Parts: sequence; structure tokens; C-alpha cells
Amino acid sequence: MKSWVDTAAAAIISGTAASLAMTAALALLAKTEGKGALQPINSTSHWLHAEQAGSVRSLDVSHTGLGFGTHHVSALFWALIFERWQAARPGRTLLVTLRDAAAMSTIAAIIDYGITPKRFTPGWEEVLSKRSIGLTYVAMALGLAAGAMLTQE
Repeated sequence: MKSWVDTAAAAIISGTAASLAMTAALALLAKTEGKGALQPINSTSHWLHAEQAGSVRSLDVSHTGLGFGTHHVSALFWALIFERWQAARPGRTLLVTLRDAAAMSTIAAIIDYGITPKRFTPGWEEVLSKRSIGLTYVAMALGLAAGAMLTQE
């Protein structure tokens, strides 16, 4: 099994891939729903700025920077759990990695929107439809799997 250091290094790659895939999905899905591309990321700063954060359409450090930073740290957290899970099962195929990434993304969605107090959810529900939020978690799974395949031994 990988050491915790190796697992953390892999999680930086898969977490960053997931974060960027999700950020792109959020921006595209927001645009398709007639919203500003930055609104979903800005809404993630709602833990500090309350629900009005989702109405901010412009780029600024207080909303976009804090929102993206919060989102990215969250993606790294889920990636660390995912990579530790993957480390326990070496020699995985692309299909198995995709399946496991989908499972991890589903767990993240359930915890983010089912268990986590509202103030600490991703905040996307203030801007996007449930369908778009679901598609964003699909992007998470694809990003996790892509990153994991890059770091597979």
C-alpha cells in the first residue's frame, strides 16, 4: 500500500483534476441556465457572505477567490479519501477506477447536501438546478478518475 505521503501527493493531482473539472462544469452549466459563469463558485463563499454570495456575478477575491479556495480544498479532501481507498486496491483498471470515482463522488454529494449543515454546503443550490449540481458531481468523478490514472503505479 502507498504511504500517506504518496497518497497525499496523488490526492493533490486527482483533487486538482476534480476541482478544475467541477469548476468548468459549474461555469458551463450556469451559463446554460442563464446565470453568470462565476456565480456557482462565488456562491461557495456563502459560509462567510451568506446566501447573497450566489448573486455576485463578477470576479473578486472576496467571493471568487474564497469560493474557489474553499471548493478546491474540499476537492482535495475527497481526493485524499479516494486515493487512500485506491491505494488499498493496487492494479486497478480504468473501468474499476471510474466506478470507484463515481462511488466517491456519490458519497461526497450525499454528505455535502444530505448531512452537512446548510452553511457549509457547496452553496450551488443558490444558483443551479439539482440536475446541474448532479452533473457537477459527474465531473468530479471524471476528474478523480483522470487524476488517479495519472498517478497509478
